Amino acid sequence: MQIPIFTVDAFTNRPFCGNPAAVCLLENDLDEGLHQKIATEMNLSETAFIRKLHPADDFTKSSCFGLRWFTPANEVPLCGHATLASAAVLFHIQKNTNSVLTFVTLSGELKTRREKDHIVLDLPLYSTYPQVSQNFIYKRLSRKASVGDMIVQDLRYSPDTKKLLVRLSDTYERSVLEKLQVNAQQFLSAEKTGKVKGLILTLKGNSSGKDKDHDFYSRYFAPWYGVLEDPVTGSAHAVLSSYWSEQLGKTEMLAFQCSRRGGDLKISLRNDGRVEIAGQFAIVLKGNLTL
Repeated sequence: MQIPIFTVDAFTNRPFCGNPAAVCLLENDLDEGLHQKIATEMNLSETAFIRKLHPADDFTKSSCFGLRWFTPANEVPLCGHATLASAAVLFHIQKNTNSVLTFVTLSGELKTRREKDHIVLDLPLYSTYPQVSQNFIYKRLSRKASVGDMIVQDLRYSPDTKKLLVRLSDTYERSVLEKLQVNAQQFLSAEKTGKVKGLILTLKGNSSGKDKDHDFYSRYFAPWYGVLEDPVTGSAHAVLSSYWSEQLGKTEMLAFQCSRRGGDLKISLRNDGRVEIAGQFAIVLKGNLTL
């Protein structure tokens, strides 16, 4: 059996930047265990599997498909960058004729559309709730292995996504966040309750200088899913968008994730409790898996 597979760098227009995802096109159902084996073999933060919902479906003409995401360690309920990558494969390689594609996922129906040189993701928006700075889990995670003695301005938790959001003081520059040495492997021993599955470090954007166009910056760590640091994370921005919209009083924002690869995300909050996150892409690999 051969499975078409592609590697797409999401949230960038240049190869080897942004966040790479593998995308598999499934003509037929795959044995359940093979999803994880393929994702482990690909060894990217996510491998996406697009499947036909009905035998008569066509990758070039149908507008609705099933979609699942796997890290090298397990399946995840939501992945923004691999959804963008999946849409890029259907729109630009398969030449799908629809203007909007719907994916049926563990997070419900997700819609994607083409908008000039961007792909726009329609994602759920997740609220965050204040936590005290002496929060036990926060102390074990943040103080021990990530921010150390740095000044933390705010601490939030998203119960829907199990993400802990740590906002650093506005006195810090973007370069401080970029240079911060984070030992994400230690998170696994520091947090075993299952309450936290992802740690977001974030910082308000500069109002002047060369980076003045960015409203906020972030880095994201998810070793519980086998991803020490994710380069650019759509699902984390479904949390960050809610938080920074509240803090800045804005519904239109531009974000930058400060990983080594880095990536831009255009954000637009809607009135129906969802957020549109747009990004560019670069298709860097086309091939077949032979099983």
